[in-house]
Amino acid sequence: MQSVLLAMASIILAGMAWRLRLGAGRAERIRGALAGTVYQLLLPALVLHVLWSTPVDLNTVRIPLVAAASVLGSLMLAYLIYARILSGRAGNSAVGALLLASAFGNFTYLGLPVLTQTFGEWSQFVAIQFDLLASTPLLFTMGILVARHFGKPDSGHPFLDLLRVPAIWAAGLGLLFSSLQLGAPAWLDQALHTLGSAVIPLMLLSVGMALRWQAGWLARAPMLLPMLGVQLFLMPLIAWAACHAVGVPKQLLAPTVVEAAMPCMVLGLVICDRFQLDASLYAEAVTVSTLLSFLTLPLWLQWIF
Repeated sequence: MQSVLLAMASIILAGMAWRLRLGAGRAERIRGALAGTVYQLLLPALVLHVLWSTPVDLNTVRIPLVAAASVLGSLMLAYLIYARILSGRAGNSAVGALLLASAFGNFTYLGLPVLTQTFGEWSQFVAIQFDLLASTPLLFTMGILVARHFGKPDSGHPFLDLLRVPAIWAAGLGLLFSSLQLGAPAWLDQALHTLGSAVIPLMLLSVGMALRWQAGWLARAPMLLPMLGVQLFLMPLIAWAACHAVGVPKQLLAPTVVEAAMPCMVLGLVICDRFQLDASLYAEAVTVSTLLSFLTLPLWLQWIF
């Protein structure tokens, strides 16, 4: 797995270097265009391709159950730490950002490349089902409610936000076609595969371009420690226990636990900006947790195997 992580790390570092070369403003515009292309077109194509060719069985229920237990369990633990124990040491905007960072991992943008490169293309459905059938719906419901509570409410509706996610519709179609045992035409299957093959390198490049340091980060670093513990250690442990509880097959145990061990998601920056949470603190959480994950992911894989 080390060679796989080094290869992915090199693409992320290339994104970081490209950001420095372009400058923050231009880099954000280019990253936004790349992320938008992946979000609107390439990722839905990959999701449709993978789920269409994956049988709908008990694992289609088990993996989302594990994901939901992992996300909600981590959110509850983070709430106890940040909103209760450390409530006097951080403002509401910081608490809201740290709760999102603790509970919602980079399950697609980093999880999909990690699983694909580590276990093979067959494992892609684990990342997709983990994220799109559980984590993403929870993000646009519970996550938005958390952001509204600790930030500034807006006039949007969480369920409408969820319906605007193109990959959710692709997942629904993929599950429907698979359950009806409708085979994809060869030309469409090839087109979806070709579009989907561009997702992983562009995702990794986009992650690298999103990583950044903010002035005064060292003073805020202690606030990140509980989040790092929850996101990188407790969440995969919850996933491991949940896998055994719901009967996840042995061959899917490692991919599911590794998926739960991803660092916090990049998309949370958009939510922080929207609800006026501490986006600088969240950006640091993304950067630090992503860098540390390249040390913790091999440990989880070694422990499971």
